[in-house]
Amino acid sequence: MRVSQKDAIAYVTIDNPPINILSVAVMTDLRDLLASLAGDDTVRVIVFDSADPDFFLAHVDMTATAQALAGLMADLPEGVNLFQAVGEQLRQQPQVTIVKLAGKARGGGAEFVVAADMAFAAIGPAGLGQIEALMGIVPAGGATQYLTERVGRNRALEIVLGADLYDAETAERYGWINRALPAHELDAFVDRLAGNIAALPDDVIAAAKQAIAPHNHADGLARENDVWAGLVFRPATAQLMSAGLARGAQTRDGEQDLEALFRGLPG
Repeated sequence: MRVSQKDAIAYVTIDNPPINILSVAVMTDLRDLLASLAGDDTVRVIVFDSADPDFFLAHVDMTATAQALAGLMADLPEGVNLFQAVGEQLRQQPQVTIVKLAGKARGGGAEFVVAADMAFAAIGPAGLGQIEALMGIVPAGGATQYLTERVGRNRALEIVLGADLYDAETAERYGWINRALPAHELDAFVDRLAGNIAALPDDVIAAAKQAIAPHNHADGLARENDVWAGLVFRPATAQLMSAGLARGAQTRDGEQDLEALFRGLPG
């Protein structure tokens, strides 16, 4: 994470080469950063972007071991798994959280986008997708619940089971993001909106976030975790993931068209 502050806005740039994989280190840093900012009264808005023009935040690291994940599992809030914990922490953040999506976000990366208060995407280079079904699993970081809240059950099923990459304009039409903007206008628009929000009178942000509170998805998150756990430990799932890695998943070339890569594998 590269973090800077201008006035009451914290700018967080995700920088995890080569493709901003959602690794254990990134999840740990995100949770630590959100916790530290939650108690910072000088910050009213947090804007997330990426150092990589092609990728905002990729899916969860497919090579992560149980040992590597143990540290994150040791300090989980009650009722959520380690992937859901990131999204739930973001949703409960006292500041207004905004994603500036100029590249692709799939899997856990897309779940991070939909967990934020607002998201704005660049027409052309931006894309969103839940790729998990092609890996033999379902999303496990809150997407099944957050997407249903945003786009409705029918479109959530389309997104999760279709496992395609959605362009910014379609994502806007579905209600997945706030707006799709011409790429050259994205920075100025988000900066202006963040500045306007940060300049509001005292207590207005807190009052608005209290009145427009995030839904309580406790039961749904438990269902999501249960069905994911029933799939992720199957030998067939491990074989799909290993085959995907062998064919270039988590490389720059493979991530550009991850859907095609996994659709070419025997299911």
